[in-house]
Amino acid sequence: MSATMKSLTIHPNGSTTLSEIPIPKPGPHEVLIKVAVAGSNPKDWKLPEWMNQSGNFGDDLGGVVEEVGEGVYEVQKGDRVMAYRWYLNPAGAYAEYAIAFDFMTVKIPEKVSFEEVATIPLAYLTSVVALYKTLRLPVPWVPATKPTPLVIYGAATAVGAFAIKLAKLSNIHPIIGVVGRGKEFAESLIDRSKGDELVDYRNGNEAVVSGILEALKKNGLEKADYVFDTVSEHGSVVDSLAVLSDKGRVTGVLPLNMEPKAKDLPKDIPWRMTSVAFAFATEWEDDSEEKKLGIASTSGREMSYVFLRWAIRGMNEGWFTAHPYEVVKGGLRGVEGGLKRLKEGKSSAVKFVARIAETE
Repeated sequence: MSATMKSLTIHPNGSTTLSEIPIPKPGPHEVLIKVAVAGSNPKDWKLPEWMNQSGNFGDDLGGVVEEVGEGVYEVQKGDRVMAYRWYLNPAGAYAEYAIAFDFMTVKIPEKVSFEEVATIPLAYLTSVVALYKTLRLPVPWVPATKPTPLVIYGAATAVGAFAIKLAKLSNIHPIIGVVGRGKEFAESLIDRSKGDELVDYRNGNEAVVSGILEALKKNGLEKADYVFDTVSEHGSVVDSLAVLSDKGRVTGVLPLNMEPKAKDLPKDIPWRMTSVAFAFATEWEDDSEEKKLGIASTSGREMSYVFLRWAIRGMNEGWFTAHPYEVVKGGLRGVEGGLKRLKEGKSSAVKFVARIAETE
C-alpha cells in the first residue's frame, strides 16, 4: 500500500482540488477503509460555502476494510462495508482511503453493491433521527396500531424517500408526501390502499396546504399529528404549521433563521430542528424531554448502530432498498460537477455517486 493517497478538497466557491496526502491511521474504535464508491449530499457544497472553509466533506461510502484500530471486533481487513464518516474527522469519503467509527461501519453481503450503500448513511440516518428521536414515532419493531397521519415535505429527496420507507415499516399511515419533479418516484414508495397521497408543490404554497388538508379529510382526519419537513425552505415551514394539529409535532432539517418566511412566526411554535449529528451523540441534548423528566438517556450512537445494521439486513432479505443513483464520470474529478448540479437543483429522485478507481 502506498504511503499517500488521492484526496479531494471542496472549496467555498464550489471548486475542488485533488491532492496527494498521507494515508491516515485508524485510532481506537476506528476503521480505515479503501473507498470504492463515495456518495454526495447537498451539505457537501453547503457547508464549505456557509462556513467559508475548504475540506473533504464526503461522508457516505462503500468500500473494503484496510485496517482496524484497537477495540474493533465486527469487521476485519478485506470485509466489504458501508460506512458513515464522522463529520469532524478530516479523513472524508472523497479520497482513496477514509476513516469511520466502528459503530458506523457495517459489513455488507456480496449481493449489495458499493454504489447502493453509498446512497444510504446520511440521508437514512437523518430520517431515523427525525422520525424516532425528534417526532417520537413508533419504531418498526413496535409498529403503530392506529392511524398516524404523517406529512413528509420533499418526498422524493433521499431523506424524504427513506422517511417514507421507514414510516411504512412502522405501519405509519396515511403518509402525505409533498413532491415536485420526483412525483413518479414518490408514487412508487407510497401505499394508496392505506390512504397515502401525494401533493405537488409546484402549484404553490396555498395549493400545498389545501392539498394536504384534502388528503387528510379523505382519511377522516382534520390535521396532521406529525410533519417532517426535509426541505425547510421556500415557505415549507409555514405550510407545515398550517396543517399541524394542536398537539402535533413538526421537524425540519435547517435552522428557522435561514427561512425568511418564518421570521414572523410565533416563538412558541412546536417546531424542532433535526440534525443528523445526533447519530454520533452519546447523550440527549440539554433541553430534551428525557433530561427534563429524568429518564435515562439513550444515545444517538446506539440508534445508529441498530438502524444501520437493520437496513443492511433488509437489503439482504429484500424488504429495504437504497436510493436511486447516478454515477458521475471521472471518479473524484466528477464530484465537483455533481455538487454543482445539486446546488442548481438539476437532480431529482437521484443521488450522485463517484467510483474512486475511475479517478484519472
